[in-house]
Amino acid sequence: MRIAQVAPLTESVPPQLYGGTERVVAFLADELVARGHDVTLFASGDSHTAATLVPVWPAALRLSASQDSLAPHVLMLEEVARRAAQFDLVHFHVADFHLPVARRLPVAHVTTMHGRLDLAELPALFREFDDIPLVSISNAQRTPLPHALWAATVYHGLPLDLLHFHPEPGSYLAFLGRISPEKRVDRAIAIAIACGQRLRIAAKVDAADRDYFAREIEHLLDHPLVEFIGEIDERQKDEFLGGATALLFPVDWPEPFGLVMIEALACGVPVVAFRRGSVEEVIADGVTGFVVDTLEDAVAATARITALDRRQCRQVFEHRFSAARMARDYVRVYEQLVAAGPAAVVTGAAS
Repeated sequence: MRIAQVAPLTESVPPQLYGGTERVVAFLADELVARGHDVTLFASGDSHTAATLVPVWPAALRLSASQDSLAPHVLMLEEVARRAAQFDLVHFHVADFHLPVARRLPVAHVTTMHGRLDLAELPALFREFDDIPLVSISNAQRTPLPHALWAATVYHGLPLDLLHFHPEPGSYLAFLGRISPEKRVDRAIAIAIACGQRLRIAAKVDAADRDYFAREIEHLLDHPLVEFIGEIDERQKDEFLGGATALLFPVDWPEPFGLVMIEALACGVPVVAFRRGSVEEVIADGVTGFVVDTLEDAVAATARITALDRRQCRQVFEHRFSAARMARDYVRVYEQLVAAGPAAVVTGAAS
């Protein structure tokens, strides 16, 4: 099958540092190539892929401090439209700005929604574009838009050899991701202090969150149990996660998926996560971690986290969250859409 993957230009594919969507696109594209598909990736020029790269912008926008992120994406969309007839299917990963063009493409297409969908403007948007096939990354993610044209839910997956199994419990608690109000690193700090355990924080601070960081978080990092590392790359992630007793995932928003949860499971590290968004679909309570509702519950769960079997965490990861499984799920969606044509209507959800 001839497949185009259209990635955001914010980060390279895969990202040099933080970046969930671009990382998933990288794994998907490479796995599809390994399965014999002819894959073209529209992405930034500093991307590295087994697919045929169309470098529509020289470098990732975040690391090049671009002042206008929209203009490069519009140029990319024009290039996709110009080449669309070369493909059997175009797979978009760029939120929703492409919808008017996608509707007019002469080939089958699908859009994976990677972000939160509980925004006030979206119901009207997807009432208008109710003919655009969408993929959700969790069933919970769909909740605000029940009438959108959902083709499937496809959970993210990672290559099995990307992160290594670490059988022995580590010596600290870990927080990995972004420092922002919805990620609630302040909760992670409170949990660690209440448990009397070290907390290592590997996180980036976006420009939009710098005031929040300075106002609400920076002073909390002075506690002797807390170590702020900053943003880390893929190589550092294996050691960072693998050396942890548990990953703390104290989110306070409708988390669409939470890639870091399966990264932890890949290392054999159980997760203490708040019951928001996708969490209950990713974490098996009492098996691969604990799903909690309050700070007090989180403290109690963290205190007994070593009772969970790290080997089972890795086994669940291999069974449910591999890149191979993700690619198989997407190929099923592609085949249905190509068979039905550009105006395809299919429905499905992950079980």
